[in-house]
Amino acid sequence: MSVPDTSAVKAFLLDLQQRICEGLEQLDGEGVFEADSWKREEGGGGTSRVLTNGKVFEQAGVNFSHVTGAAMPASATAHRPELAGRSFEAMGVSLVIHPKNPFIPTTHANVRFFIAQKEGADPVWWFGGGFDLTPYYPFEEDVIEWHQNAYNLCLPFGESVYPKYKKWCDEYFFLPHRNETRGVGGLFFDDLNQDGFEKSFEFMQAVGNGFLTSYAPIVERRKDTEYGEKEREFQLYRRGRYVEFNLVYDRGTLFGLQTGGRTESILMSMPPLVRWQYAYTPEANSAEALLYTDFLKPRDWLGLDK
Repeated sequence: MSVPDTSAVKAFLLDLQQRICEGLEQLDGEGVFEADSWKREEGGGGTSRVLTNGKVFEQAGVNFSHVTGAAMPASATAHRPELAGRSFEAMGVSLVIHPKNPFIPTTHANVRFFIAQKEGADPVWWFGGGFDLTPYYPFEEDVIEWHQNAYNLCLPFGESVYPKYKKWCDEYFFLPHRNETRGVGGLFFDDLNQDGFEKSFEFMQAVGNGFLTSYAPIVERRKDTEYGEKEREFQLYRRGRYVEFNLVYDRGTLFGLQTGGRTESILMSMPPLVRWQYAYTPEANSAEALLYTDFLKPRDWLGLDK
């Protein structure tokens, strides 16, 4: 198995953070990312870049982190006993975008690299990441385009890659207590190392580079759509699902908090405004009802199973 080049991974991640922030600023037209660098007492640090109250984006956070530790947390070694007694190094770019306009979906993406080492033993390493889309209002063309882009970037790595990681995304971004998916999915992969470092790194780069080219056309298409208080209230209500998932189920959030990560950066994924409503039921035959019946469940958006 090829030896990991951690410096090359870090260089790509820093460049990716910069390019995504520049692209989002262009899409917004007014908002500017503010950088906030931080250090972690146990080792490492990062830079959180946040845009607030822009013309298009109510809040967008693009975080780079590179943290190290002398020992893995017990919660991780319980599931991966081979990591016990190893030091670790984790780096990645993670982002969440909360638009103002309810007709623009919220989106999340991250790409990451992890390596655990122990003297006298081979390193244990892998890549992970993906991107997913959380619309508030149902537009099939947006979702199909999103998945088509995901399919296209996966295809050079094999025909089975998109179906595998699309299914994993549907299963991961699922709220059991609501019996619904968080959104319409995309790609999710983890523990990627089977094809060696170079090929695995190439795939991680394809996912990172493919995010903005997949999301930007949807933003351009929907950003000038007029909306009223009803649509805004529904957006804020649905954002509650985002909070529920991130605080209860998300591995990245839990790992960050358990390893003493910087709380502000870990929780920058939270929307600036959100609401909950007891026993909400959408009006029959409404766009809001269509979101529940046709979009918040796993679906073959590209017709690959026919």
